[in-house]
Amino acid sequence: MPIFQLVLVALIQGITEFLPVSSSGHLILLPGLTGLEDQGQLIDVAAHIGTLTAVVIYFWSDVRIGLLGLPHLMRGRADTPGSKLALGLVIATIPTVIFGAILHFTGLSDALRSIAVIGWTMLGFGVVLYIADQKGSTSKDASDWGPKDALLMGLWQMLALIPGTSRSGITITGARQLGYNRTDGARISMLMSIPVIVASGVLLGSGMAIEANTAVIRDAGIVALLSMLSALLALSLMMRLLRSVSFTPYVIYRILLGLVLLVVAYSS
Repeated sequence: MPIFQLVLVALIQGITEFLPVSSSGHLILLPGLTGLEDQGQLIDVAAHIGTLTAVVIYFWSDVRIGLLGLPHLMRGRADTPGSKLALGLVIATIPTVIFGAILHFTGLSDALRSIAVIGWTMLGFGVVLYIADQKGSTSKDASDWGPKDALLMGLWQMLALIPGTSRSGITITGARQLGYNRTDGARISMLMSIPVIVASGVLLGSGMAIEANTAVIRDAGIVALLSMLSALLALSLMMRLLRSVSFTPYVIYRILLGLVLLVVAYSS
């Protein structure tokens, strides 16, 4: 694959994965709107591995606490901050795994990969994010996150399997609707991405990696590295901006892009 396309895929994934604008939607649109060859699922998985590495690095203190809590959770105890966090992440991941299996075995996952679907989800969930962000209170912080809120945010997260929804956008919407402040809502959202990306990477990437040739593996490595670097930059910038800026700029972008995509979808 041309190095230009690899860089483009990596930058799109890295910049949009943690912004509430849908990285998967942008990756699906790339070949459709530019005429470039579809990068394929292995490259997509590599890009997600890069962003996974970025979120682990950026939130390492939280990740470390969660990892240290796993032994307690495996013994059936959730009585430490780490085990409570690990339990919440497990609960939040279950709805996505179930919904993902339904989409996969019914064939709906392929049917949803269209410009029209992405246009509607960009527009619709952008409006939902705006309402939740403007109306939601800021009475909760990350320490209030428990099993009930984890399940509710997990139900929001499963909707991200519909292209154009945005995993970070929909989980941040859920967090704001539950009353979490912007910074901690985004922080919980990013931590929720870790098991989801790991699960999808193992499911989609293991078999393809075994069958891939040296050139494809090299391309995947390039994409993973560049995605990680661009994601670290985008994540750092967004978390800083959230201290003083709402999600409205992202909402405006989603609505404008959604309207453009709907015009393209229904005029062709």
